Amino acid sequence: MKIYLTKFHYKKKYKFIDYMIYILLLVPSWIYSAITEVRNFLYKRNILKSTKPDMYIISVGNLTTGGTGKTPITAEIANYLTNNGRKVSILSRGYGGGLNNKEVHVISDENGINYNAKEAGDEPFWLAKNCVKTAVLTCSSRVKAAEYAKNILSSDTAVLDDGFQHQKLKRDLNILVVDSEKKFSNGHVLPLGALRESKRNIQRADKIVVVNKNFDDKSAKVYVDELKNKYKKPVFLCNMKPEKIYNIETEEIFPENTEMFAFCAIGQPEQFYNFLPQNYLCGTKNFPDHHIYTQEDIEILAKYNKILVTTEKDAVKLKTLDLKNINIYALKLKPELDIEGLLNEK
Repeated sequence: MKIYLTKFHYKKKYKFIDYMIYILLLVPSWIYSAITEVRNFLYKRNILKSTKPDMYIISVGNLTTGGTGKTPITAEIANYLTNNGRKVSILSRGYGGGLNNKEVHVISDENGINYNAKEAGDEPFWLAKNCVKTAVLTCSSRVKAAEYAKNILSSDTAVLDDGFQHQKLKRDLNILVVDSEKKFSNGHVLPLGALRESKRNIQRADKIVVVNKNFDDKSAKVYVDELKNKYKKPVFLCNMKPEKIYNIETEEIFPENTEMFAFCAIGQPEQFYNFLPQNYLCGTKNFPDHHIYTQEDIEILAKYNKILVTTEKDAVKLKTLDLKNINIYALKLKPELDIEGLLNEK
C-alpha cells in the first residue's frame, strides 16, 4: 500500500480506482492539513515555544515525504563546516533504527562509529560513514540532541537532517530542499498527497535548494528562476551526479558492459534507476522506504542471477546480512552545490 501511495502522489493521470482513492483520502488530508496549520500558527505566535542552545544551528529539510537529496546535502554542509574549523554535530531523528530514539545516541564521533545500520537507521549510519570528522546523534527530540551536542560534545554547530518541521528547535539558517522534477507532488498534504504541510510554509525557509537528479539541468534551472521570482528568496541549484558504482564489500568498480538488476528502498526509486546504464538494466524491484532487509530478501534477489545494484543508503543496511557468493554494488552520487554561497550569501 505504501508503494502504491508513493506512486499515487505523483500521478499525472488517474484511472477509475485512483479517483475512488482520491475521494477516500480527501477528508483525512483536510484534517491533517488543519492540524499542521494550527501547529504552525501556535509556533508563529510564540504560544508553542522554540528553544535554542548557545550554538549555530542549520536545518536541512523538505516539505514532502520521500527522498529529495537532503541527506547528501546535510553531509556536504557538515563536512564543509568541519573542514573550516567548526566542531559539528549532525542531529537525526533516527527513523527506522532499532535504538530507543527517546534517548540521545551518539552514532559516531571523531573516534569512530558506535552502532551498525540496523541499530542506527540507514540515514544516520550513512552520514556517519560519510562524515568521519563529525558527530552524528539520533533522538526524536532535536532539542535534547542539540543540548547533548553542546554540553557533552562541546559542539559549536548543529546540522539538522530532515528538520524543517521540527520547529521546537530554533535555527539560524533554515534550508528547504525541493526536487526539481517531483516538486510538491499533487499539491495535497498527506495522505492524499506527499506534502507534510501546505506549500504556503515555504515562507519559513531562509534559502531553497533545488535538487536536479537528471542528466539535463535545463528544466531545473528554469524552476530555480521560478522559485526565486515567486518567493523572493535565494535559490541554489544542486546537481546530483553519479560518481561510481562499486562493490559494497571489496570496493571494486562495476565492470563495464555488464547486465545488472537494481533494487532499492527509497522514496523515489525511479530517479535512482535513471542514473544506471539503461542498456544493461535488466529489471528492478522496489521495497518500501526505509525497509529493513532480511536474509530472505537477499535470497530472493539472488535468484535474478544478475549482478545486483542498489543505493548507498540501502547498502549500509545489507552489511549485517550474509552476502557470500552474491555480488552487490552501490551507486555513489555526488552533489554539485555551491556550499560556500549557500551558507554565506545573504
